[in-house]
Amino acid sequence: MWHSAADDRQLADACVDVQAGRYLSASEALRSAADDFGLRAHRSLVLASEAWDSDLTERWVAEEPCAESALLWARVAVLRAVRAAETGDDRATALSRIALSACQQAADHAPQDPTPWVAQLSLSRFHRSFDPAPQGLLTAPSGPWRLLSHILRLDPWNREAHHRFLSIYFPRNGGKASEVWDVAAFLSQRAPSGSPLSLLPLVALVENYNPSAPLAYKMWEQPPWSTAALSIYHKWLPHVPGYRFTPVVDLSYLAHALVMARKEFEARAAFMLMGPYASRMPWSAFGAPEEQLTKARETCGLTVPGGS
Repeated sequence: MWHSAADDRQLADACVDVQAGRYLSASEALRSAADDFGLRAHRSLVLASEAWDSDLTERWVAEEPCAESALLWARVAVLRAVRAAETGDDRATALSRIALSACQQAADHAPQDPTPWVAQLSLSRFHRSFDPAPQGLLTAPSGPWRLLSHILRLDPWNREAHHRFLSIYFPRNGGKASEVWDVAAFLSQRAPSGSPLSLLPLVALVENYNPSAPLAYKMWEQPPWSTAALSIYHKWLPHVPGYRFTPVVDLSYLAHALVMARKEFEARAAFMLMGPYASRMPWSAFGAPEEQLTKARETCGLTVPGGS
């Protein structure tokens, strides 16, 4: 199952309602996650992916201005602005202004919630008005460090903020490979043991993958990377059963790294925790995601869920 809601049933039901033009379930899903910034961020992002091409969020904000409606409106506005910028749409500048305003309104409704500021990070790579890097980074990459610092004051280990920030330096987004390595190492080394942020170097490895380089696919077998994958397996994976929803994307990056490192036994455990759910990354970086995921599962002695 490729749906982003995975096993979060409340979120999945809210997505169905949003597709039908109703927002009550979305309101309940976001309100019930008010005490969990990670869950609230995840739910708002998934709901926005369902609502971005309709007028649902505009209607909701007009009919019921509140923290939840403002947050989803900010998410939708940012998603529209990002898509416009990526496709060269003439409305990109105007949509970016709308998105920044929506993020500020959402932050005003819920000053302690980092999610509106995290959403704003998505726009940073298009503005490129960057701050100097803090000490400790070899490449000294400029970036929206002040915005990240503000977010981390609200939620020091915010998963999405770290991933959004790292993505600014992806080569496919105009960054440099050396900066990706540097930022991933800097951010992951700050995180506590057992944090999902330990997976950031694995994300960097996928983003810097160059299939034309000699023996590129062998990179994951090299001691630094195989050791890193095993360390994440031992320190982070045991925490996953306690999550309020299955972290399918993080599990996918770990399973992929373990398969590539020829650690099939450990990879199997990651796949088992994913259950029947799947994400397109990192598999799509290597070919058709369905084919890549099926091949990886078969390497671990697993069939496709629901298949024969």
